[in-house]
Amino acid sequence: MDLQTSFRGTSDSGKLYLIPTPIGNLEDMTFRAIRLLQEVDLILAEDTRHTIKLLNHFNIQTKMQSFHEHSATHEIQEHVTFLEKGGVIGLVSDAGLPLINDPGHSLVQEALARSIDVISLPGANAALTALIASGLPSERFTYYGFFPRNKKEQKALLELVGQREETALFYESPFRVKNSIQSIVQVLGDQRRIVIARELTKSYEEYLRGEAEEILNHVIKFPLKGEVVLLVQGGGIGTEEIFEELDLKEHVELLMATKGMTSKEAIKQVAKIQNVKKQEVYKAYHIGG
Repeated sequence: MDLQTSFRGTSDSGKLYLIPTPIGNLEDMTFRAIRLLQEVDLILAEDTRHTIKLLNHFNIQTKMQSFHEHSATHEIQEHVTFLEKGGVIGLVSDAGLPLINDPGHSLVQEALARSIDVISLPGANAALTALIASGLPSERFTYYGFFPRNKKEQKALLELVGQREETALFYESPFRVKNSIQSIVQVLGDQRRIVIARELTKSYEEYLRGEAEEILNHVIKFPLKGEVVLLVQGGGIGTEEIFEELDLKEHVELLMATKGMTSKEAIKQVAKIQNVKKQEVYKAYHIGG
């Protein structure tokens, strides 16, 4: 167990701040975020060419270094050693909350492993911004990251969305969103309610709300540009409807992909659901046939 008292600690170590930045509109930068970026000893940025524009806008002169998904292990160790000696670092991504589909997890893990305080600030996030204005249920939701590119993975994940009642949130490229909606139509039906939110907080902000088929027709006629959040209403598919279409091996693979089960756990569960012997499922998964 680890207890962090962010502002009452007696440790001589520094602090790692996770600082959100605007997702489009610079006025969404908080006073606290600006102050901390001015006060920290070092800013780690996903893309310094992008972040320098933000720093210049707010007249922030703090030293900045690049920190991205390809940053080497020795760089992480150097930053953590700096923190252990009392240094204070602010980590930012190009837009929104750090670590949400952005680099930084390895640094946070190493800092926590060495009992260094990691403090996150609240701020802009595209997925949640889209959700609360989407009109879809927002009491419960699941963020899945970027929409899968692989057809089999798309099918498995959309079937999971159909089993669960909460709204599903995805990030998607404007160049792939048409194909993604086509997959939604194929798996969840043409009347499935979806929302596309694009260019949030920017002058071209736009929401498309409606049934999957009508939105598909719209994006075919008017191709989208800019950053996209795709939201899909959950529910409507029973487990039986999904599993009756799968052979034993596919059923095992689906449980492993969507439920995080091991092959052993999935085989046992499939045998129970489909009312067959466990040896039969084992043979179908490992041997085939």
